[in-house]
Amino acid sequence: MADFALYAYQEEVVQRALRGENIIIWLPTGGGKTRAAVYVAERHLETTQKAKVVVLVNKVHLVEQHYNKEFMPHLGSKYDLVAVSGVSEEKDFFGKVVQDSDVVICTAQILYNALTNKEESKHVELSDITLLIIDECHHTNKDSVYNKVMGCYVEKKLKGEGPLPQILGLTASPGTGGAKILEKAVDHVLQICANLDSAIVSTKLYAPELKEKVPRPIKTFDIVEKRPEDPFGDHLKWMMQLIHDYMNLPPDFRLRECGTQEYEADVVILEQRGVREDNRLLAQCALHLRQYNDALLINDTLRMMDAYHSLIEFYMTTTEIDGTDLFLTGLFYENEVELKRLAGIPLYENPKMFKLESTLLKQFDPSVKSRGILFSKTRKSTRCLHDWVLNNKALQKAGIKAAVLTGAGNGISYMTQSEQADTIRNFRKGALNLLISTSVAEEGLDIPECNLVVRYGLLTNEIAQQQASGRARARDSQYSVVAQKGGREVRRELINEHLEELTGKAIAKIQDMSLHEFRSKITKLQTEAVCCRKIAESRKIQRRSRNTADSINLLCRNCFKHVASGSDIKLVDGVHYVNVNPDFKRHCRFGGQVMLDRNFEDWEPGRTICCSNGGCNKDWGFEMKYKKVALLPNLAIKNFALETPDGRTTVKKWKDVTFTVEDFSFEEYCNDNFPDLFD
Repeated sequence: MADFALYAYQEEVVQRALRGENIIIWLPTGGGKTRAAVYVAERHLETTQKAKVVVLVNKVHLVEQHYNKEFMPHLGSKYDLVAVSGVSEEKDFFGKVVQDSDVVICTAQILYNALTNKEESKHVELSDITLLIIDECHHTNKDSVYNKVMGCYVEKKLKGEGPLPQILGLTASPGTGGAKILEKAVDHVLQICANLDSAIVSTKLYAPELKEKVPRPIKTFDIVEKRPEDPFGDHLKWMMQLIHDYMNLPPDFRLRECGTQEYEADVVILEQRGVREDNRLLAQCALHLRQYNDALLINDTLRMMDAYHSLIEFYMTTTEIDGTDLFLTGLFYENEVELKRLAGIPLYENPKMFKLESTLLKQFDPSVKSRGILFSKTRKSTRCLHDWVLNNKALQKAGIKAAVLTGAGNGISYMTQSEQADTIRNFRKGALNLLISTSVAEEGLDIPECNLVVRYGLLTNEIAQQQASGRARARDSQYSVVAQKGGREVRRELINEHLEELTGKAIAKIQDMSLHEFRSKITKLQTEAVCCRKIAESRKIQRRSRNTADSINLLCRNCFKHVASGSDIKLVDGVHYVNVNPDFKRHCRFGGQVMLDRNFEDWEPGRTICCSNGGCNKDWGFEMKYKKVALLPNLAIKNFALETPDGRTTVKKWKDVTFTVEDFSFEEYCNDNFPDLFD
């Protein structure tokens, strides 16, 4: 038996799982879903022969958190536990790790790689696992890695192949999938159930206890009037109009209102069109307009000076190739002094910032222990807000000790995983009392009870809203939405409240179905999903066979110079797309050493690579040193255009190219590059 107690509502929701059924536990953020999962895991280990529990998470930092905070303290004295993520060496012999352990906590990608890898030390079969726990399981849809893992499961189930593990999903909200009416919301939740081959359970008998243990915060809309005058924003719009006039917009193309997300979508399409039509003037103007639009969005949310600095950063790295570049850079630098002057006038500062200041000051005081999270949309906005807090005398006097928390990754704007862990640790022990965060803190992270959550300049779905709201767990905590009067943020929040109710009604309707009706619907959806996957895979193969590799040319996306053939590109370890043609290096300019916050089994990063054509300097990717011998340019396809027999095109990811990329042969590379050694 488990050596720790559950609340009555937790005991209620785990009953069917304890009987070996596949279920999704639906409890709000802070309701103790993970603790309930540990309880089920321990009972499963005690009662199942050759038990093997695998816990899947969708973010790297959650691996260590679940291991250290929940599973190890309760199960570590009796069972062998191991945590595996992309940064740990155990991933390289994952099959052996699963074989030798009782409980494995890992990212979903690690398990999926193991299911598809045929190398014995790395391979895992679903039949090796007896209980599969899936955290934040509402992500089991579309092309997510969770759904790829469960796709393998469902195919085996429909074919009658087994044995298969018991499934235990955990979610605070499956959402409505964008549905606004009950029927469609039911369809969405049923699809999640089908993808997980599970019924969804929630507390019925002990809802009052759940409400008592997980109180909802007090929600307030902190509304501000629109700024009466905005000369800085008006000047940016005037400059954008000059670019509109210069680029001679195609007559069949219409740009929507500048300073909006819709305008950003328009200029992205316009840049792609410029590349396709070999119209560099159009493509470059669109790129610069996107930067100005970004500055308008920043001006609407943050300080004018933040918007000004975002343009300075962009133009410091902009190079000049032809007359278009001279016009665009000239326009900015001719107006830079005026923009800086306007950005420095306090009278025209963003009123949202003053409202945000007053919202924070209501909760923070040197004599009161407060903790809060300020959610903002982008990594850039979190850095700007952090700078604002540090330089705001009133907020410093109130004792606010703030830090940024964003997603882990590579690049200057990302945090490393160790930086992430340090920030959360300092927040937990009280060295920090305000996190300024992107959506990374909305979901899954074990963050102490907060008495203030602020959503600032955000338009998100009902799942993200519920996750953020659930971070305010302290008694009488406040959930604040700082927004402009009549703005889209308020409308979105109200819509999300309706969708949250709709999710509950959809789940209730599914729970009221007879077992026969539920299972028949689930089986139908699973059969359809398998068919759709097969059709999609067939189409992908067809797309990849549309052209031969040697009929494709790669062009620099900035200067349009031809720099490689599709046949030069090879695929390393199923992940990295590299150029093996030695002549490619004469098109490259090499920069500084790339530093990554992790080690890899067969390769290490080298220098950055950019285009050497004149003053282009377009970023292309970085070198990778493979097996300590092969120095290969590792390329990001989004930085290139493709010249195909059907015309010029662009793609975001290598999986979307219209030719087959052959696997890299290390032996061939050695023979070609070191012939004297292999005669």
